[in-house]
Amino acid sequence: MSIFESVSLLPLTEESLNAISSYGLLGAMGITLTHFDGERLYGQLEVGDDHQAPNGYLHAGVVVSLADTLCGIGCQLRLPLGAIGFTTVELKTNFISTARSGTIFGVSNMVHGGRTTQVWDCTVTSGLTGKTMAEFRCTQLVVYAKSNGEKA
Repeated sequence: MSIFESVSLLPLTEESLNAISSYGLLGAMGITLTHFDGERLYGQLEVGDDHQAPNGYLHAGVVVSLADTLCGIGCQLRLPLGAIGFTTVELKTNFISTARSGTIFGVSNMVHGGRTTQVWDCTVTSGLTGKTMAEFRCTQLVVYAKSNGEKA
């Protein structure tokens, strides 16, 4: 069962944000969803020793996980009428800076919202420096039930 099948997403409440934040990879990594304003989804992560790469810097996968989470849940919140879900078909990240400690913040927003695809961007910034750490973009394929009512 997915978190979306067990938590009512809309209206998005502090309770549902906390439930989603504690689920699976989000809970294991410490990703916290903080706010959805109807267009942008906000989240954060407190950088710890478990998030470091062997070189002592923040692992790139942590930044991608935060950004992908914010874009994916944003996509789920903005699915077209009749859609039952989505799957990521492409993602790209440009890394600009890094962090060794502190909180990193992400803000995702939909760039394109069609019936078959959505394109989402996310900017990740350092809470300590205010600098942009990464620019992330992903394309989501919107999924509909098969004509016989089965999930695709």
